[in-house]
Amino acid sequence: MIEPLRRRVSLGDLSLVPSMHLARPLLCFLMAATTALADFDLTSPAAPVAAKKPKDVTVHEDKRIDDYFWLREKSNPEVVSYLERENAYTEAVLAPAKELRAALYQEMIGRIKEDDTSAPVPYLGFLYYTRTEKNHQYPIYCRRAATEGAAEEVLLDLNALIGAHTYIAVGHYRVSDDGRRLAYSIDWTGYRQYEVFVMNLATHALVPQQIGKVAGLDWGAGSDVLYYVTENDAKRSDQLHRWTLSAAKHELLYEEKDELYNIGVGKSRDGRYLLCEAASKVTTEVRALPATDHAGQFKILLPREENHEYHADYREGRFYFVTNKGAKNSRVVSAPAANPVDWTELVPHRPAVKVTGQEFFKTHLVLAVREDGLPHLEIFDFATGKLKRLEMPETAYEVAVDKNWEYDAAELRFSYQSLVRPTTVYATDFATGARRVVKAIEVLGGFDAKNYRSERVWATARDGVQVPVDIVYRADVDRSKPQPFYLYGYGSYGVSMPDAFNSSRVSLLNRGLIYGIAHIRGGGELGEEWREAGRMEKKMNTFNDFVDCADWLVKHGWTTPAQLVTSGGSAGGLLMGAVLNQRPDLFHAAILAVPFVDVLNTMLDATLPLTTEEYVEWGNPNIKEQYGWMRAYSPYDNIKAAAYPHLLVLVSYNDSQVPYWEGTKYLAKLRTTKTDANALLLHATMGAGHGGAAGRYDALNDVARNYAFLFSALGIAK
Repeated sequence: MIEPLRRRVSLGDLSLVPSMHLARPLLCFLMAATTALADFDLTSPAAPVAAKKPKDVTVHEDKRIDDYFWLREKSNPEVVSYLERENAYTEAVLAPAKELRAALYQEMIGRIKEDDTSAPVPYLGFLYYTRTEKNHQYPIYCRRAATEGAAEEVLLDLNALIGAHTYIAVGHYRVSDDGRRLAYSIDWTGYRQYEVFVMNLATHALVPQQIGKVAGLDWGAGSDVLYYVTENDAKRSDQLHRWTLSAAKHELLYEEKDELYNIGVGKSRDGRYLLCEAASKVTTEVRALPATDHAGQFKILLPREENHEYHADYREGRFYFVTNKGAKNSRVVSAPAANPVDWTELVPHRPAVKVTGQEFFKTHLVLAVREDGLPHLEIFDFATGKLKRLEMPETAYEVAVDKNWEYDAAELRFSYQSLVRPTTVYATDFATGARRVVKAIEVLGGFDAKNYRSERVWATARDGVQVPVDIVYRADVDRSKPQPFYLYGYGSYGVSMPDAFNSSRVSLLNRGLIYGIAHIRGGGELGEEWREAGRMEKKMNTFNDFVDCADWLVKHGWTTPAQLVTSGGSAGGLLMGAVLNQRPDLFHAAILAVPFVDVLNTMLDATLPLTTEEYVEWGNPNIKEQYGWMRAYSPYDNIKAAAYPHLLVLVSYNDSQVPYWEGTKYLAKLRTTKTDANALLLHATMGAGHGGAAGRYDALNDVARNYAFLFSALGIAK
């Protein structure tokens, strides 16, 4: 399948890795402790002060002087020194919470199974999986023959591969369809540039002639031809290449010239076709090539039309398209391979049901859809023409198709979780509907889902729109009075925030915090209309919705501004910055992770990674009217002399999606502008990228720091 690049991905609630069940009397004690004042000493040492070096960045006769533009100079020793001083200051301020941080870390470690194995994925007579070992940071990629007692083969041990690097992550992992070779890629810095390697699976030896860094790859038929996509200097995926290994031959097959588009490459589910998708945020165009045609050129299936989004696959002589043509929330059609425009409708448009993904099998089609703000999986039987929806056990949850590598599989693997239920991978039989557990994530440390409750409420926005908010809390929380509340949001790119389980979050719940996700406009939770209502000239709805959800929670007795904390990452960091400028009085503390806050300067610089393609998400600031949309909410440009909450800003030095300087500049400016004496802290991760630390123990340490900050702000000391 094609893997599209998404620029600013969500960081969830800043606790992406698994995280001890505390006794009920302790919960009550800690809840009572939240009336204490914030536990921060901001007098010694003094906060660093960034030098002001005024730069005129005026456009459209809108006078703007940027005192901190110089912080973009990544190779400037003064910049590195400043980031190091900010890190030292943050550690000094959080020093009184040292014991709390250590306790949090041990709790979170105590909940994860350190020696564990993922759900095995069957393919060509083997089972592929990853496993982790205690005291090792990174996963080990393995396989074994799908026979009883078969020995394990270690293919990639990232703990051994990392060497002197400070970061390592696997980007792509593709076994050829003859089972002879594995193509994989490694990111060594966090900048999301992936170096390609090819392994002979019989000997584990690497094949020479590596092709450098890629943004996407997949095999042609067999194991001699590899197709790959490369990026330009602005990290736009723009060129498709073919590499014939036996001949050491490289060919440029296609270059996408339009700056709004990225391209990706992948194979149809049956392996018969290579598919190259060119996609902007609102339009797509797919090219196809038979996988056995190692000398051919890709041909367009459906020429691009503005605002026509479609995704293609191939099965049994026909191309299948999930298309929004004449269908706002998409429908499924098919056409003979010889005439891709001769459509026959397979699954008609249902206005209340948004199609978000598809997986083709020999006998069935699986659709991922959303309705009423919830995800669903539907199975279409090609033999009967019937569509059936899988039943789920809870009223709020997350369900998604899991890894299914075999086209002729007799069952579907999918994952299920909720705010109170850990992830379980199931397999359901296409013919009988029987369901079995493939892998259930174990949560250790005495966790019992019966001790927690989740529910969905609908908050009323200022324009009368109902916004869903999903909430989880300890069952013994006193709901007769307001409680500390952690509200998270995102609201961009049509991305739907999952109601996902996170074992680290249990440390919040066990200390009396209620956790909620506001599914605001700009996301995809309620279909394409929901997304459209929170982008371009309507982007302000995203920020208003979040403020209105917070206000609703206060008015309905869930919490108070003195007990309300919040966070958002990436585009969710933009949300945080805009909301805090709008209503700084509504929140007590906030975490902004790799925040997209310098909107105007970034979107005015076409040389920066991934900027021009987002003209159709935020607007093109070179157009005065669209500049005005962004000018109204750009967090960096709307900082005001006001009292702001306690803030922790997280940036990553090697971030390719949102450069480190955005959050750094934001903090530097806010420190000289705000009128309060609250904590304002910056942490720069110097050896990672947009997703933060790659090692699981390092990531847990970061979560412990972030939680300790929030607890300190709320006066929770244990």
